[in-house]
Amino acid sequence: MRFDLRALLFALIATDCLAGGGAHPEHASHAMVVSQHELASQAGAQIMKAGGNAVDAAVATGFALAVVHPNAGNIGGGGFMLIRMNSGEVHFVDYRETAPARATERMYQDAQGNVIPNLSLVGYQAVGVPGSVKGLVYAEQHFGKLTLQQVMAPAIRLAREGFPLSWGAARMMSTEKDLARFADSRRIFQNGGRGWRQGEVFKQPELARTLERIAAIPDEFYHGRMAQEIAEFIRQGGGSLTTEDLAHYQVKDREAVRGKYRNVEIVSAPPPSSGGTALIESLNILERFDLAQAGLGSAKSVHLIAESYRRAFFDRAQFMGDPDFAAVPVTQLIDKDYAAAWSKSIEPEQGSVSLKLERPAKFPELNRYAREHPVFGVAEPHHTTHYSVVDAEGNAVATTTTLNDDYGSRVTIGSLGFLLNNEMDDFAAKPGVPNVYGLIQGAANAVGPNKRPLSAMTPTIVLKKGKLWLVLGAEGGPTIITSVANILIGVHDYGLDIQEAVNAPRIHQQWLPDRIELEPGRFSPDTVRLLQAAGNKVTPPDVDGDAECIAVDLSTGERLGASDARNENGRAVGY
Repeated sequence: MRFDLRALLFALIATDCLAGGGAHPEHASHAMVVSQHELASQAGAQIMKAGGNAVDAAVATGFALAVVHPNAGNIGGGGFMLIRMNSGEVHFVDYRETAPARATERMYQDAQGNVIPNLSLVGYQAVGVPGSVKGLVYAEQHFGKLTLQQVMAPAIRLAREGFPLSWGAARMMSTEKDLARFADSRRIFQNGGRGWRQGEVFKQPELARTLERIAAIPDEFYHGRMAQEIAEFIRQGGGSLTTEDLAHYQVKDREAVRGKYRNVEIVSAPPPSSGGTALIESLNILERFDLAQAGLGSAKSVHLIAESYRRAFFDRAQFMGDPDFAAVPVTQLIDKDYAAAWSKSIEPEQGSVSLKLERPAKFPELNRYAREHPVFGVAEPHHTTHYSVVDAEGNAVATTTTLNDDYGSRVTIGSLGFLLNNEMDDFAAKPGVPNVYGLIQGAANAVGPNKRPLSAMTPTIVLKKGKLWLVLGAEGGPTIITSVANILIGVHDYGLDIQEAVNAPRIHQQWLPDRIELEPGRFSPDTVRLLQAAGNKVTPPDVDGDAECIAVDLSTGERLGASDARNENGRAVGY
């Protein structure tokens, strides 16, 4: 079936099919914060109005999300913060969780070697060493202008005084069955079992006191009395994390991965995130094709985009891991010649078969590595949250943070008022056995002491003519990478504004399972039919990832904020 039929206009379905979302970006002359909760965005904007820069605002927003968005915002999890100062200086702050020192490859298996259901997902054994507090404090102390007490004040106030719950947030907390398994989680997040209703004020006094303690003495979380409280609580529940694990946790200030797509420069997440490398590789493959001519939303354009994703995710599964434990061939994977060779393998009118993909033969280093390391898939945190910040001076921050699953391990330290992550499920409980998301994993991502699990989080900054242009990021496990790519392609290749691009229907292909995921009802029946006729399985996405992004109008300097129409609480707040 040929793809040369008249392309249907993507714009007809791009912005009008999502109820509740804005059709136009928020405009601001000076600064902008965009997050998944309006109150967190307001906290960041308030800090910049008080004299703070983008990093101050990002730290304030991060702590506020731990209060108002507890299913993913956190102090008991981890994340990545990409910072670009107006001088051009770039930092990638890695505060991803790590495995406890007592972690072993077989800790989630029984005596017969069978995986114990949910042990790595729910409860005390699922908890990795949290990095959020140390990462946010590191960023504030090294790159912010204000004091930690100043930037944490909005979060402390929100926790102490409370805030009215939206319908969705009230329902989500009330119905999460695994929260009810733990007394403090049930007490705090499910109103003692009574549940919550829209408009009720949610107060968290224990969390307010914890945040006050962190603001006063931040190191207490990792070395002081609070560290002892955390470790003792987890020990009593049967977990592996110790005071030594907290004391030894380190934030990593890594070099960002960089690439070019047509006439723009990409600055994105390096390993242990796979996001930036896979993003740049996908875009490199697409450079050979004229997407604008293919037609916005046409079967041809979807086909080309999906095939580029298929190849980048194939390489991602083969090569990516924690750079502190394995060599990751990032330079080779984002090489333009390598991408050009990959692009020649794309048939213009036929979908590839994922299990029959063959890597271009003229790259012996990659092929040698591939022979020595059998293919494996990696787990993904599906319940992350992203926020973007640009200040009046042009400093920019893109931050993605996670507890891994919704509400993490579902375990709350009652006296401290915060949820703990379940990041240990991002490792392979047993090589070759699917994890909770059905992903097959191998020895390279096996559980190991002090390791950081691989991630798809993709905080990204895009420069045009050397100037700050886009600040991008999303939630949604492996769809994070493709969501960021979809948005960039929408703005760059199809001329959508940032809000249209964020709201637009998403395309996802991740090598395995072998299918193209399209948001249902948002692509024309002809497009779907032509893709199927070309041999593709087309399915709805497993995850609809939220994106919170900013564009800068290079002619006026205006900040244009776009909060995803897929969520009810997000908001771009600027001034």
